[in-house]
Amino acid sequence: MLKPLKDKRPLFIASGVLLFSVSSMILLTPKVVEFMEQQQQVKIEAALKEDPSKPSVVLTLAELPPEQRDQKLQEIAASETLSLERSRARYLLANDLLAKYEGGPALRQLEGLEDEYPTLVPYILLKRGRGYELTNEPEKAQETWKQLVETYADSLASAEALYKLGKFDPLYWDQGIEKFPQHPKIQEIIRQRLKENPKQPKLLLLLAQYVPNEIETNTIRDRLIKDYSSQLTAENWQFIADGYWATNEYNKAAQAYQKAPKTPQNFYRIARGQQLQPKGNNKEAVIAAYRQVMFGFPNSPEAAMALQRLAKLSPSETAISYLNQIIQKFPEQAPEALVNKAELLDKLNRKAEAAKVRQDLLSKYPNAEATADYRWQVAQRAAAKGDLVKAWTWAQPISTNSPDSSVAPKAAFWVGKWAQQLGRGQDAKSAFEHVVASHPQSYYAWRSAVQLGWDVGNFNDVRQVLPTVNKPNVRSIPPAGSEMFQELYRLGEDQDAITLFKAEMGDRQELTVNESFTDALLKLVQGKNLQGINQVWNLKHKDEPEQEKEWQQLRQTSEYWHALFPFPFYQTIMKWSQDRKLNPLLVTSLMRQESRFEPEIKSPVGATGLMQVMPATGEWVANKINLKKYSLKNPNDNVNLGTWYLNYTHEEYQNNSLLAVASYNAGPGNVAKWMRQYKVSDPDAFVEKIPFKETRGYVESVFGNYWNYLRIYNPEIAQLLAQYGHQNLTK
Repeated sequence: MLKPLKDKRPLFIASGVLLFSVSSMILLTPKVVEFMEQQQQVKIEAALKEDPSKPSVVLTLAELPPEQRDQKLQEIAASETLSLERSRARYLLANDLLAKYEGGPALRQLEGLEDEYPTLVPYILLKRGRGYELTNEPEKAQETWKQLVETYADSLASAEALYKLGKFDPLYWDQGIEKFPQHPKIQEIIRQRLKENPKQPKLLLLLAQYVPNEIETNTIRDRLIKDYSSQLTAENWQFIADGYWATNEYNKAAQAYQKAPKTPQNFYRIARGQQLQPKGNNKEAVIAAYRQVMFGFPNSPEAAMALQRLAKLSPSETAISYLNQIIQKFPEQAPEALVNKAELLDKLNRKAEAAKVRQDLLSKYPNAEATADYRWQVAQRAAAKGDLVKAWTWAQPISTNSPDSSVAPKAAFWVGKWAQQLGRGQDAKSAFEHVVASHPQSYYAWRSAVQLGWDVGNFNDVRQVLPTVNKPNVRSIPPAGSEMFQELYRLGEDQDAITLFKAEMGDRQELTVNESFTDALLKLVQGKNLQGINQVWNLKHKDEPEQEKEWQQLRQTSEYWHALFPFPFYQTIMKWSQDRKLNPLLVTSLMRQESRFEPEIKSPVGATGLMQVMPATGEWVANKINLKKYSLKNPNDNVNLGTWYLNYTHEEYQNNSLLAVASYNAGPGNVAKWMRQYKVSDPDAFVEKIPFKETRGYVESVFGNYWNYLRIYNPEIAQLLAQYGHQNLTK
């Protein structure tokens, strides 16, 4: 049973002692004391049953600077009512005080907190020990940390206590290395000991195993192979090879996999690693390695991948034989193999056979992605010749048969456009509604919403739109990690949360979808926006059915979309968007495409930072606005310059955002040439005809971003989408 919370009021309890108050005099007999303790315990247990996901004022304060939240936290912490809110407030106040080296006040906030806040008891003890350190009471600090290690021996928080205790007695560090090698703090100790004495293979192996995905660990792996190769087991070789592979050292990985257990994946990576080595490769050796996969593990998924690689490396006739093996043995890969086979037959001028193969594709695999791509190619060729009926006929089945294919949104939208041109208004409307309902996250959903008459801004007026933005002010519960980690994350205690989650994941290189998403959330809160966004995006590429299901469930949540389309530098974006009279979501969308919100990222040609301003452009704009001192790596300066230039490109094209955004990427000279070549009256057709693939993709990405920011953060559009069964992501 939890101990009763220590009451802060001047209450003196003892058998037969009188309690005096202003209004009454009560004799506290043992029975009265027992009754009061029971009542206090009831209050504590009631507080502990609170739902941690219910609305919380404290959590809205989690990301504010300490000075801005202090007064409100003090008010909540001073409440006499036991609650999760009060516990959270006290914990945050204590941490804020510790950060200011105010140990005494922090200890007062932490006093008795473990009784009412069981989720974070190990961290409460950690912080209490730190409080004693700051009040120059090292014995009490050590006593507190020892209590943590003894009482919560298996808690990863104990690793931090051992780290601290080791400063007084190094034997505690030995204990930490033995029990918690996965913890970042213990890894600091391991690195220090290796610095003092590098000839310790056991410690080298611990870092190679438990810090697998960091490039810096490659020096550890190199040293193990150079100095201790004969001592390594097959298991050691496995995590060494996996680490090389994770850090893109493919040739080194291939060599290490040769000494790891003989699995299909390892054999495939031996071949692929040899093929990817940067200084060229021995083509015959690579082919031989892929054939080893094919013959050694003939029914494995890796055998199918090896056959695909062999087909690309081989002469046409031999390639066709490899593709035939895929078609016969691996139904999931057969559609793509049929497409490749047909293309090879065309090159060999065997047109009739190629036509037969394509007919097999259509009849046997109508739902495959490869079939959808082929249908779309035929539809595009027909449309280019003006045969809209044929184009419509070929494209229409795509969204029904292959709704998850990458081309489905585009095909469905153009089915609507072609229907419009054929005078089939109801078919067009149905097609546009289908895109909005089935592919709400796509660029073509925005284009369909425009055709349906929604107030979402079009190419010629989107810059003037000023949408309402509802930005979440509380972090959601991450889908992975311990309850203790989840609470630390929601409180904004990021360093503790990051350290704990790293330790919880241990030596695992392959994370589940939910774990990888949680890891991406941590990257986002660290400002590693490029890594975080890309990691969320790549979740869809999981092959296992269970992981595919987990991803599908995750993408139904608002948290997924907020992470994929985050809103860092919100105040800076809003300020300069308002000053330039630009739609802030358009600015955000261009920024996401240009730099993924990274202030210091540089393109190969020197474009720098958030909106990727070229140095020469920055200097030109700075002169225009009389900005004497600036840095392209400073977010405020960069967005100032970038939004001015975006406004300039809009003014050049009479506020046509399609042309302004295309010019931002390709330059005004190219856009002027395209305007002479193609009709701008139909902007959708104009986008399709942009001859630069990069710029065409850029335009679609920027406005696809814009649509997603609109549907995620704008309540009016979210409400419209809700009519099609979509979750309101702005809540």
